[in-house]
Amino acid sequence: MNVEDFREQTAQWLSEHFTEDVKQAPEGSDTRKAWISKLADKGWIVPNWPKQYGGAGLDFQSHIALIQELTAHGVTLPPDNGGQARNMIGPTLLEYGNEEQKMRHLPKIARAEVQWCQGYSEPGSGSDLASLSTRAVLDGDHYVINGQKIWTSGADQADWIYVLVRTDPKASKHDGISMVILDMNQPGVTVKPIKLISGNSPFCETFFDDAIATDLIGQPNHGWTYGKRLLQHERSGIAGMGASGAGAAPRGAQVYHLAALAKRYIGEAPDGRIADPVFRDDIVQHRLNQKAMSLTLSRTREENESGETLGFATSIFKAVGANLGKADTEMQVRIMGSQGTGWEGEGFTPAEFGATRNWLGSRASSIAGGTNEVQLNIIAKRVLGLPD
Repeated sequence: MNVEDFREQTAQWLSEHFTEDVKQAPEGSDTRKAWISKLADKGWIVPNWPKQYGGAGLDFQSHIALIQELTAHGVTLPPDNGGQARNMIGPTLLEYGNEEQKMRHLPKIARAEVQWCQGYSEPGSGSDLASLSTRAVLDGDHYVINGQKIWTSGADQADWIYVLVRTDPKASKHDGISMVILDMNQPGVTVKPIKLISGNSPFCETFFDDAIATDLIGQPNHGWTYGKRLLQHERSGIAGMGASGAGAAPRGAQVYHLAALAKRYIGEAPDGRIADPVFRDDIVQHRLNQKAMSLTLSRTREENESGETLGFATSIFKAVGANLGKADTEMQVRIMGSQGTGWEGEGFTPAEFGATRNWLGSRASSIAGGTNEVQLNIIAKRVLGLPD
C-alpha cells in the first residue's frame, strides 16, 4: 500500500473510532482504556516496531503519515514518562536485547501497560557519567545492586528501571560498566522525589540496597556502548528528529504567540507592528532561528529513509533545540516584565504564574539527555573531528 492510500485509510478509521465520547473521556477511565487498547491492537502506539513485538511494522514514511493524521485528529498517545519506554529502552532492547527479553518487555510497552525510568546519573557522576559507582555483583543467575541514582525522572511512578552499573571495578571506567533492568516494586529499591525551583518536578533520587536485577542487556561490561546508543535515541526524541516529531506543532508557532503577547504587554504601533523595535527585532530573529531548525529537521527526516536514529549528529539537534526552548520561555517572561515573575498571591493571572514556572522549568532542558556542554564536546570530537 502506498503512503497516500495508507493516510486515507488511517484518516477514515480515526473518524469512525475516535468519537466525541473518547475525546471527552478522562485519562484512566474505562472509555480511555478501551481506546488505548484499540490503538495497541492496530500497533499504532509503537508503529515502527515489528509486529511480533506489538508494533505495526510501518516504514518511515508511513510512520510519519500516521503521526500527522493522529495529530490532525487530536489524538495523543498514552503517557510514557517522557518517552522512556517507547523512545529509549524499547529501541535499545530491539537493538541489543535477546529474544526472551524482547518478548517479555516490548509487548507490554507496545500496549502502554508499563512505565519505565532511567538510572544513569549519580550524585558524583553527572556529566562524567562513566565515573559512576553503583555496583552490581553477579550472584548465581542474578545481579545484586547497591548504590544511588539521581534525577531519575518518574521513578515514583515507574514499574521498571534500566540502570548503568559497575560490574568490573578493576577495568577502566568506561570498560567496567554494564546495563541491567530492575523491577522497581521490590524491597531493595527506595525512591524519594526531588522538588525543583519551578515548584513541579518529575525527578527523584533512587536508592538500591541489595536490589535484584535478573536482566542484563547485551554483554557484561559493554554497557557504556548501550548507554550511549540509548542517549542518541533520547536526544533524537527531545529534538523531534524522528517520525514522532513530524506531528509536533511547527517550530515557530510559539513566535506568533510571542508577537501577540508583545502587543498586549508592550503595545501595538499604528501600523499593527509591535511598538518596541528592540522586542520586534528579537522576536523576528527568534522566528528565523526556529524556522532554520524546523527546515533542518524536515530535511533530515526526508533524507533518513530508513527511519533509524542517527548517531552523533543527534547532539547538534538536541543542543540547538534546548537553547531554542529556553529562549521561548525567557522571551515570554521578558515581554511580560514584572508580570512574568509572579509566583503566588494577587495581581497575577494563571497564565502569568504559568509563564514563571515554565521559564524556571525550561532550565532543565539543557541538562536532560546530557548537558549542552557535553553535546558540544561530542559535536567537536565526533562530528567535526577536532582534536582533544
